[in-house]
Amino acid sequence: MPRDLPLAGAAIDVVRRLRDHGHEAFWVGGCVRDFLLGRTPGDIDVGTSARPEVIERLFARTVPVGRQFGVILVLHRGFSIEVATFRAETGYSDGRRPDRVEFVDARADAMRRDFTINGLFYDPIDGVLHDWVE
Repeated sequence: MPRDLPLAGAAIDVVRRLRDHGHEAFWVGGCVRDFLLGRTPGDIDVGTSARPEVIERLFARTVPVGRQFGVILVLHRGFSIEVATFRAETGYSDGRRPDRVEFVDARADAMRRDFTINGLFYDPIDGVLHDWVE
């Protein structure tokens, strides 16, 4: 996967910082799909074991776009990178947002995703693609 794009470099920095502080972190969702299809992603999302308050502490510039759902926007090197704590969701009484969110591990998070390909997690440090959905 291309690592020379400025966006990719910024997203690698985010993953590295999370890992340096003892947390799992991967690129997740549509960006992994786009890279596999040879497309340039418009954004790169990061999934992590770090809780929202830890993400906010580790990065100087953040926006709590969905803190209650474990989603924090990290502003780094001119890019906005969505960083989400691994989670499971239940109930959608309003049709959009989950009624309940539970923080889980990477494998459980992969299982909640809408398509199998969106359940692929990429390790940009080691270059390993994880497919826990199979």
